[in-house]
Amino acid sequence: MYQFLKNRIQCILPKRLLKRFEPAIRNGIYQFYKGKKYRCNICDAHLKSFIELPNKDLLCPRCASLPRTRRLFEILNNENLLQGTVLHFSPPLSLYQQLKQITDIQYISSDFENEFLADKTYDLTNITTDDSTFDLFIAYHVLEHIEADIQAMQELFRVTKKGGKGLIQTPFKSGAIYEDFSIKTPSERLAHFGQADHVRVYSVDGLVERLVSVGFEVEVLTFSEDAGNYYGYKMTETVLLVGR
Repeated sequence: MYQFLKNRIQCILPKRLLKRFEPAIRNGIYQFYKGKKYRCNICDAHLKSFIELPNKDLLCPRCASLPRTRRLFEILNNENLLQGTVLHFSPPLSLYQQLKQITDIQYISSDFENEFLADKTYDLTNITTDDSTFDLFIAYHVLEHIEADIQAMQELFRVTKKGGKGLIQTPFKSGAIYEDFSIKTPSERLAHFGQADHVRVYSVDGLVERLVSVGFEVEVLTFSEDAGNYYGYKMTETVLLVGR
C-alpha cells in the first residue's frame, strides 16, 4: 500500500510541492497504519504495522524514521548523552526535528553534500571549529563515505571535549575491513561495497582499532530484539560509543 500511495503522490505533485507538504502527506499515510501493536519512539506514532522496505528495514509511516534512527534515539536517552553542545552529521529529518526542540542543549547539524537539513557544511576531514568544542558528536553512516577516514577520526577527536562522547555506526562485515581505492565508479562501488557512494566496508574490530589509534576509548554496544519488537528495531545491531 505504501509504495502505491507514494508513487501516486509523486506522479501528482512536483518535487518542490512534495517537500513542502511532506509532513501533511505522511500524516495522511499514517492514518492507514494506526494501531496498537507497535510504536515509533521518535514521533510517538502508534501503529498496527511499520512499513517494510525492500531491504527489510521498518519505516515509520508518520515521521519516516528507520530502525537505526529509533535505536539511536533510545541510546541518546538511556545513556543520558544529550548534554551541552551536540554535533550531528547528516541527521535524519525525524531526529533533527526532535533534537532541535530540546532547549537544554546546543544542537548543531552538519551536512557536506546539502542532502539533509543542516546548520553547517563541515568537511569531516577538516572541521572548521576550535579544539574541544563538542560534548557529543553523532556520526551515523558517514565514515564509510570518506576515503581519508583516519583524518576524519582525528578531527572528531580534536573537536570533542575531554570527557565528551561520540556515537558511530557504519555497515559492518565479519573479518577485516574491505577497502580498495582503485575502485572508483559508482557501479563498481555498488558491487564491492553495497552502495554507489561507499568506499569501504568496516568490520567492528577494524573500526575500533582505527578509532583507538587516534586516541578514542571505545565501547561496543550490541543489541538484539525478541519477536515482539515493539519499536521496530533491527533484530541485531552494533553501535560504537566512543569517548576521550
